[in-house]
Amino acid sequence: MSKGVTVQLSGGLGNQMFQYAAARRLALKRSVALNLDVSNFENQPANETPRKYELGCFKIQGEVVSTTKPSFKGWQTIYNRIIHPIGPAKYTQGFGFSPDILLAPSETIMIGSWQSPKYFEDVVDQIRADFSFKRPPTSSNIAVINKIKSVDAVSLHVRRGDYASDKITNQNHGLAPLEYYQEAVRTLEAKTKNPHFFVFSDDPSWCKKNLKIQRPTTYVEHNKERDFEDLRLMSLCNHHIIANSTFSWWGAWLNPDHKKIVVAPRRWFTNPAIDTSDFTPKEWLRL
Repeated sequence: MSKGVTVQLSGGLGNQMFQYAAARRLALKRSVALNLDVSNFENQPANETPRKYELGCFKIQGEVVSTTKPSFKGWQTIYNRIIHPIGPAKYTQGFGFSPDILLAPSETIMIGSWQSPKYFEDVVDQIRADFSFKRPPTSSNIAVINKIKSVDAVSLHVRRGDYASDKITNQNHGLAPLEYYQEAVRTLEAKTKNPHFFVFSDDPSWCKKNLKIQRPTTYVEHNKERDFEDLRLMSLCNHHIIANSTFSWWGAWLNPDHKKIVVAPRRWFTNPAIDTSDFTPKEWLRL
């Protein structure tokens, strides 16, 4: 592992993208190496949603490392006193924007979610370049891309999965209600002439049964094991309706068009006391 900025990755693809972007910005500003610590994906608790390292689909810059330490007695003392007597600065962040990290030193360990565009707003072009895809789209996705380009495409993402099935996750995040999607669709219908909705979800059956969109709609269901393919398709749409999910957040953000309309849930968590005012760009609509 190189000296420099080390970020502990956790969560799914969208969460890892936030963590990478914030750490990449600091590494760029300090002209140091970036280490992507994947230790959290090793020996995960059985009661947590299984996660894995997912940034390999992008042209990112950084070394994938593991800081899992040997378990024999006394190792930590040896490490602290002999191998690394001073140690890097450590920054831990919950939810919300913490400006201290913008001025962190060259050797820094970052732990947390870092979910705000403010962490990387001064290196946006570089982050977009880093999040370009390594592989070309598959033939089935090329067909969808051609369809997206032929209409006024609106991506609509419904996140259910563990949000619905896992009790702890549901208590934390909750589900964006059906009323939110209905209002979001009406908003896009009012602001565009002939929208065509492309629905992305881990529960397409629920979407088909409940959304009942009266405009042309395409359900994208074939990328079950390749999340990044859906992310690419989302980013190519003209406008976006996102869930309370970092995955569709990035699907909308990766669209570089300044004229895009992005609708996001006003409530991101079940706890209304959690401040998410810094989570979305100011031009996005919160419903």
